[in-house]
Amino acid sequence: MDNVVGVTRRYDTISFLSDFGHADEFVGVVHSVIRSIAPHVGVIDVTHGIAHHDTRSGGLALARAANYLNPGVVLAVVDPGVGTARRPVALEVGDGMSVLIGPDNGLLAPAVGLVGGTTRAVELTNPQYRLPANGGATFDGRDIFAPAAAHLCNGVPITELGAEIDPASLMPGVLPISHFEDGEMLCEVLWVDHFGNCQLNVDPEEIEGLGNELVVQIDGEDWVALRVDAYDQIPTGRVGMLIDSSGLLSVAVARGSAADELQLGEGLEVRIKALDEADRTGRSTPVELGSGKAET
Repeated sequence: MDNVVGVTRRYDTISFLSDFGHADEFVGVVHSVIRSIAPHVGVIDVTHGIAHHDTRSGGLALARAANYLNPGVVLAVVDPGVGTARRPVALEVGDGMSVLIGPDNGLLAPAVGLVGGTTRAVELTNPQYRLPANGGATFDGRDIFAPAAAHLCNGVPITELGAEIDPASLMPGVLPISHFEDGEMLCEVLWVDHFGNCQLNVDPEEIEGLGNELVVQIDGEDWVALRVDAYDQIPTGRVGMLIDSSGLLSVAVARGSAADELQLGEGLEVRIKALDEADRTGRSTPVELGSGKAET
């Protein structure tokens, strides 16, 4: 593959993310299409549990995983606009170290930005590297994206897959930015994991000066949160805040679901402020989860 002059690049790994789930045959069909074209390739299923049509969640999941994926091809399909004018694209990063394939709908943007941007981009228009159109235009994961990924792994140059496009024309990802307002950190929940831990769009350094006990306001209700280093350091009945595996601030409870206990979900606003010593009198720092909030 002539991504670098004089270097032929073949890939042996495809990392696959989608909102397909496992109830239908979609994931298995994509695996089979890849194997029929590039039998030497290993396919890693990053996740197929992205909420249906949720390109924001898919983009964030891909960004969280990006630095830990084996170099190769990334196949990402969360594509509510399948069959419309949105472009199917292949985006080279790291001068060909990896290529991301998927719809141009913002899904790929967070991961591309995290690894330094696109060094080359093409629209997947060459019919030679697609499956024949035997049905409707509703399964581009099978008919366009999977074949393109497999052919790249076989050494087909990215520029053979279609016409080059300006990376600046790609759909950007839209991520919320946390900020301080009147002494309070305004942020939101980026992600709720399988355990109910709630990741915020907050760099821990942003709240270093607020102390080890914080007031967390959710939908107008105040909770007292203790900053800890590990989940099991959170005392029973308390809310904890810690740095998660992505390096962001996360809200958690002791061996339970913060999402359930605090009624938190992705996209909801959270306010964080220092626990005012003047207000500590009469405030019950331990929180009785499941039945109330911080008492004042």
